[in-house]
Amino acid sequence: MGDEIMENLRKYKRIFLVLGDLFIVGFSYYLALLLAYDFQIPAKYTQNQTYPLVLLFVYFAGFALLGLYSSIWTVAGFFDYMNIVTANFATTIVVLILDTLLSEMLFSTATILIASGYILLGTMGIRMFFRIYRRLKFERHPQAKERQRTIKRVLIVGAGDSAAMIIKEIKQHVELGMDIVGLVDDSPFKQHAKISGIKVLGMTEDIPELVEEYKVDEILLAIPSASNEARRRILEIASSTKVKLKTLPGVYEMVEKGINVSSIRDVEISDLLGRKEIKLSNELIEGYIKEKVVLVTGGGGSIGSELCRQIAALDPKKLIIVDIYENNAYDIQMELQRRYPDLDLLVLIASVRDKKRIEKIFEKYRPQIVFHAAAHKHVPLMEVSPDEAIKNNVFGTLNVSLAARDYHSEKFILISTDKAVNPTNIMGATKRLCEMIVQTMDMDSASTEFVAVRFGNVLGSNGSVIPLFKEQIKNGGPVTLTHKDIVRYFMTIPEAVQLVLQAGSYAHGGEIFVLDMGDPVKIYDLAENLIKLSGFEPHKDIEIKVTGLRPGEKLYEELLMAEEGLESTPNDLIFVGRPNGFDKNTLRDKLINLKEQIIENENTVQEVKKIMSEIVTTYDPDLNDLAL
Repeated sequence: MGDEIMENLRKYKRIFLVLGDLFIVGFSYYLALLLAYDFQIPAKYTQNQTYPLVLLFVYFAGFALLGLYSSIWTVAGFFDYMNIVTANFATTIVVLILDTLLSEMLFSTATILIASGYILLGTMGIRMFFRIYRRLKFERHPQAKERQRTIKRVLIVGAGDSAAMIIKEIKQHVELGMDIVGLVDDSPFKQHAKISGIKVLGMTEDIPELVEEYKVDEILLAIPSASNEARRRILEIASSTKVKLKTLPGVYEMVEKGINVSSIRDVEISDLLGRKEIKLSNELIEGYIKEKVVLVTGGGGSIGSELCRQIAALDPKKLIIVDIYENNAYDIQMELQRRYPDLDLLVLIASVRDKKRIEKIFEKYRPQIVFHAAAHKHVPLMEVSPDEAIKNNVFGTLNVSLAARDYHSEKFILISTDKAVNPTNIMGATKRLCEMIVQTMDMDSASTEFVAVRFGNVLGSNGSVIPLFKEQIKNGGPVTLTHKDIVRYFMTIPEAVQLVLQAGSYAHGGEIFVLDMGDPVKIYDLAENLIKLSGFEPHKDIEIKVTGLRPGEKLYEELLMAEEGLESTPNDLIFVGRPNGFDKNTLRDKLINLKEQIIENENTVQEVKKIMSEIVTTYDPDLNDLAL
């Protein structure tokens, strides 16, 4: 019965509030008059029928104009309640003025002020009723006891504005089952202070002890403005515990989206990289992107789609996405149309292998800037299908670069990889040959600047190790890796793309730009950290299993070749290597022969790899990491 009553009250909430407020106004003046006249109200107040109606109308109009009937009071906050104070103050002033303008004052000033105090308490109380009822209903729910058992005890790192806002959000969303036990902050001035009743219990170095003392289930990092190095230090302390780590995103995302419970996310490995902030020359990047026709091959892939996102924000004249996989192309198309409704966007389904199709695209749209990201990249898969890697990577690059040259594109930027350096696998060998094509093409072109950008692994890309580890942890393990000593360079996808765009602004033709990937990361340590971030203990809760190196896999990746020099650029995270020139006629003859051997003839896997090793002399298909 009580629930039915409340359901009806919710349907007619505004009517309920209006009638409630009018009753409170009338009753408050009645009490004020009783007090003013020793409980003997004079007849003039009971005989005047007009003024009470005017009085009720003034309060109703004032409350309505100031929004007291439009707020959602079950989730009201400080500003909503301050609005009640403002509305009561304003209407009291109006009543005082109105009463003064009468030829004979009906109410004394004291009576009006006393009544206004009662009205403030009444209107505040009736609105707080909704919130109190909501909390009581939650506690009486049949599943309340079960929820109490599953409540997570949360320790918040940071005692600033972000922490205050997220505390408010957590308190309002009791259904989350989060109980904040305290805060930690490294400011000595904040020690033992309170935010919304939550006490600062200590500094970040005290986290392990506080976790044990307060039986903490989750740690929430609420310092969006912290530097990457500071976040890494705090998260490393927190990850030494066995509890789950969560964080708010960075300050720029917080400005764009605000702070709410949906902002809270799991801590990612990228949060622990602690890379220094990337500084870009936005003027240089905009200078060659803005108002230009830009084409991105492989635009639906991990790197390609992020390229499209960042290019779209630079106001190109037209953005053309070319991809063979329609699902990925559709996803990025929908995203960009939603985020940039004024963008002139064209999405084409096409294969870079199809030379005629690529030529028609260039002939019709004349792209001025070309980012070539289309490629087969999975090392183990390409080892058993090397001819497909060559068809797509090598001849796809040749088709797009020839079209860029013939239709006078301004820049052609190849997305390459550190696996192209002294390659031990066919994928790396094909990417090295792509670099050779690009540099040779630059010698043969007067109007187009051909360059390549080389970097290591990107976190979260399709097929990378992080999603694999996460899935294995989700399934209870084991987490598998190929060698205990294997190391890799890592960078986030947005970071890599930012530097690719910056490198493009430095291009004069023929360069291989090398991105500073930071310190190499030991994959075994990465696996242990990811298990800890998931709230488990490595080797106890989740097993780590070493399976052995795969064919063509290196223990470590290199970013430069022996014959390459290394020169700095205006950005200290971008370097340029200038390898020795190639004889374009010789390379052309070798490519013709390769096409005949691969496309027109059938060869075994070993024969294909041998043919590649004759062109890419640094590639030895017989080597693998077991010999390192």
